[in-house]
Amino acid sequence: MASKGKVRGISGQYPLVQNMTVTEGGTANLTCRVEYNDNTSLQWSNPAQQTLFFGDKKALRDNRIELVHASWSELTISISDVTLSDEGMYTCSLFTMPVRTAKAYLTVLGVPEKPEINGLTKPAMEGDHITLTCITQGSKPAADLRWFRNEKEIKGAKEVNASGKTFTVRSSLQLHVDRNDDGVAYTCKVDHVALTQTPQQATEVLEVHYAPRVEIFHPLDIPQEGQYLKLECVSKGNPSPDPVMWTKDGGELPDLDRMIVEGRELTFTSLNKTDNGTYRCEASNHLGTSSAEYVLYVYDAPTTLPPSTTPPLHPIPPDSTALLGTHASDPTVTGNRVVLRGSLVPVMAATQLPAGCHKKDYC
Repeated sequence: MASKGKVRGISGQYPLVQNMTVTEGGTANLTCRVEYNDNTSLQWSNPAQQTLFFGDKKALRDNRIELVHASWSELTISISDVTLSDEGMYTCSLFTMPVRTAKAYLTVLGVPEKPEINGLTKPAMEGDHITLTCITQGSKPAADLRWFRNEKEIKGAKEVNASGKTFTVRSSLQLHVDRNDDGVAYTCKVDHVALTQTPQQATEVLEVHYAPRVEIFHPLDIPQEGQYLKLECVSKGNPSPDPVMWTKDGGELPDLDRMIVEGRELTFTSLNKTDNGTYRCEASNHLGTSSAEYVLYVYDAPTTLPPSTTPPLHPIPPDSTALLGTHASDPTVTGNRVVLRGSLVPVMAATQLPAGCHKKDYC
């Protein structure tokens, strides 16, 4: 921007301009002002020194260039549908003696084209090594390219080549494809100063083909006789595996009345010991075959014991005075039995003691 004049009169007449930046295809307004002007004309000229406007008089036949405002103190013109060739130094002249000028640089931003992603094979096979390349052209200055795996940003290898006034930018991404890449979206986004509202981007979704993997899920940890059991064969592959095949101990299922196969499920309506064995589930697609095994052992059903018909014994707690090695009080005599320490000891009635046997002897 030019400096303002400090002294009135001819010596204080200085045109004032400002640099401009505009996006390709946009409109540039060039304004030249003079603080003190004694009816001296203003003029705009382009980088090729061609006069665009002298005062309010148009000098160059270009329908894109129009007069916005003309007075003794200001000359403003507009250039619509700006191209990269419009970039350069524009001059505002004040026709004093001597002529005074100010220069404004018009910068035109090249808008990058929508990026393209190359190198993707559909479908990719698990284990493949592929290179995704994102390309955008026409940027000025050179654009920046960013890669995303779904929502997570990942780093690519960038390459910039000049093509006239614009740049072609490439970014490459090396991938070792596995089944976890199936259905993953790889997005290339363009960052550029000219893209303030709608960033350019391209997205490719990987389709990965891989051989199946099989697992058997079962709900019972301890299968028992008479129980209901369902085995589920879960197979993951792309393309989707063919219908699974169930076998027992390497042969066909023996009892299809109790063993019901529905899709990927094997159901036992009522387990018994004959169901013991190794059950195998197998799934395949054109890339391979996978299987899983489940060893079934049927346990006995739990049994409930019948209630006891024998009344429980309730021993008489020992009296502290009736312990062995101590003198106890007279034992209780009931009929012909004496209770000692909870035990029943048979004795003879006192009236039946033999001759010569006294009661104290307990003969």
